[in-house]
Amino acid sequence: MRTLLVALLLAVSAPVLADSLMPAAKYANEQLPDRAQEARAKALMETIRCLVCQGQSIADSDAEMAGDMRALIRTRIEAGEKPEAIRRWLIDRYGDWVSYKPPLDGLTWPLYALPVVFLAFGLWIVSRRLKRRRKI
Repeated sequence: MRTLLVALLLAVSAPVLADSLMPAAKYANEQLPDRAQEARAKALMETIRCLVCQGQSIADSDAEMAGDMRALIRTRIEAGEKPEAIRRWLIDRYGDWVSYKPPLDGLTWPLYALPVVFLAFGLWIVSRRLKRRRKI
């Protein structure tokens, strides 16, 4: 019983131990002084997926890694790097999945084609059912 209680406490406390004790990076939660640069950084951050949350952009995520990615983007924008170069670097480092706009290639074409296929299949089913009703 005691072992089970210790295991349960460790399982419950594991998420608490996942955060680091280091302070957040300078631009993780702080905007750039130049409004034009911040606008470019914000636009890019909204198109990059949080690797921890997976359903949010790094602009919306409170995850520590998202904060690090925001700081990285803002630092590079402040240094004069173009947003598309930063996007390319992030995709090269983390893969196409990090972007909400995956490129159309041999691996991702089903993402673009399957909705059209499903829609056509649904329309075909509806048209067949309507034809059956007309016959009756």
